[in-house]
Amino acid sequence: MTKNLSGVQQELPLFEFDESNVRKVGEEQADVLIESEFSKYIVYVDESGDHSLQSIDENYPIFVLAFCVFHKRHYSEVVVTALEKFKFNHFGHDQVVLHENEIRRRKNAFKILNNRELQAEFINQLTEIIEFSNFILISATIDKREIKHLNPEDNAYHIALGMCMESLNEFLAEKGQREKKTHIVVECRGNKEDNELELEFRRICDGKNYLNVPLPFEIIFSDKKVMSSGLQLADLVARPIGLHTLKPEQPNRAFDILKEKFFCEGGREKLGEGFKGIGMRIYPTPKSEKPR
Repeated sequence: MTKNLSGVQQELPLFEFDESNVRKVGEEQADVLIESEFSKYIVYVDESGDHSLQSIDENYPIFVLAFCVFHKRHYSEVVVTALEKFKFNHFGHDQVVLHENEIRRRKNAFKILNNRELQAEFINQLTEIIEFSNFILISATIDKREIKHLNPEDNAYHIALGMCMESLNEFLAEKGQREKKTHIVVECRGNKEDNELELEFRRICDGKNYLNVPLPFEIIFSDKKVMSSGLQLADLVARPIGLHTLKPEQPNRAFDILKEKFFCEGGREKLGEGFKGIGMRIYPTPKSEKPR
């Protein structure tokens, strides 16, 4: 139970920690459903940084694409409800879209975070949701300075997309879901950008990948006005990955939690280890990592 800041009413608990829900948070439950053409997983995507090679910010010269892969049952029964309760607690309604940039800058609805006590409570609870939500994280970070030298006509988003889709394919194979249709949800960015992205997505699915095999993925473009819990969580994870890549020695509380969620070698027993080059990929490949 979170503490009562207003002194008027008790807040809704983010998670109901009874035996049933602890089991949901801690593990994927076996599904007793009729066989479906769809996989058990849903993917939400967001990015950090500008993918353009024409404008490179020397303070953040990278582009990060993050895939948050949720088991559908856990997502619908645990994650969505926790995020809705969080919004009711802090805003009194659920019509607020969580944007990392606005939270960090305390803009618009997040001006309430100018109150330090409220800010601490807000960040702690949001961190708790991310920590206790089961999802697999797959990311690709592109060093724009390097690829501009290699090929100034390259597209950082398209390179990252291919890398993430390849890793996602490996994860789904591990879970016995590779032959099922998996939906990948991205936020609309504009007609031109969306059309270019869809074309590249189709090329990758048609076999333009390192395995040279077709991939059973389907892209879904979500309007910015749609308050998708999965897209909001994806928006919160991309920047901490970028900051860790640029300054690995700098304290990064968010990344310390996220590293336990990366797709890695060895399955559940190896969470937080062996994820670099597997679930967390960088291009061009650092010398310390084996190219795939």
